Amino acid sequence: VTIGEEFGLENGSISTGKLVNALRAAGFDAVMDTDVSADLTIIEEGTELIQRVQAALSGDAAAAAAAPLPMFTSCCPAWVTMVEQSYPELMPHLSTCRSPQAMLSSLLKHYYAAKIGKAPEDVVVVSVMPCVAKKAEAARPELNGETDYVLTVREAAKLLKHRGVRLAALSDDGAYDSPLGISTGAALIFGATGGVMEAALRFAHEAVTGEPLPGIDFKPARGLDAIKTATVDLAGLPLRIAVAHSGAASRQLIEALKTGEIEADFVEVMECPGGCVGGGGNPKSPFEFAVPKRLDAIYRGDSQMELRRSQDSPVVQELYDTFLGKAGGHKSHELLHTHYTAHPKL
Repeated sequence: VTIGEEFGLENGSISTGKLVNALRAAGFDAVMDTDVSADLTIIEEGTELIQRVQAALSGDAAAAAAAPLPMFTSCCPAWVTMVEQSYPELMPHLSTCRSPQAMLSSLLKHYYAAKIGKAPEDVVVVSVMPCVAKKAEAARPELNGETDYVLTVREAAKLLKHRGVRLAALSDDGAYDSPLGISTGAALIFGATGGVMEAALRFAHEAVTGEPLPGIDFKPARGLDAIKTATVDLAGLPLRIAVAHSGAASRQLIEALKTGEIEADFVEVMECPGGCVGGGGNPKSPFEFAVPKRLDAIYRGDSQMELRRSQDSPVVQELYDTFLGKAGGHKSHELLHTHYTAHPKL
């Protein structure tokens, strides 16, 4: 929803098909959808949340201490770095899930490569991201160098222009390549503050209660309030949630959690105002003008998708059935999870 701005399209223009066609025209052999791995993130993170809640309710102090609540999301690399540098005591609270970028890179190296008869090192992964911090994430040693290169949205636009590709003039009919090309609305809303929380609740509510999240749209997680809180009923269990976006708001939320002013079991944090749609690698437009339109485009796209819950993705189902095994299982942990290390503040 942002790259079109670099080619004269209006803020909030959905250019997915154009972008796929543009990347192929620029010379890429295959174009895969990071939203596929966002769906996987939801299944893995939602499963981890349920396991942590069960541990907290079990009466087993050791189990609860090993996987404590509240659980914080881990898909924002700037947030993860903040925790490692400034709040290392919170590292056990971070979800062990890799970000969608890191999950997709792992799948491309270990799943897709085998499908096309290539060695992992012969598949070069170039990730296009709205986030400058994704470059540092790709260099994290625990991720094994599986993301070879990261381009911000602005850098990708420069590459296309250098290759003479006029994105705005291309058809909208571009489709991602198989087998990692079908995703859901839950993955699409990852780019919005509160989107990861809403997507996770769409999964966790059904996993716990057997019933879909009422209304599917979880409005308390939406909007540009710096900090949002709510409580969700999971079969009689009140799950307290909190969402923060921007560096200032995340620090404010941490202090509120420490003092007990806010109580939460599950917390989403994004360091960029508005979420990934406000990321530093996006086209430069005034926040108050561009970000609300980008958010509107994301939610509009979600509402128009046939599949809106990660657990309904046929790609995700196929991955678990034929390659990963069960969510939260051994292979999933090997390929889709990570660990964190405290670093002194620079």
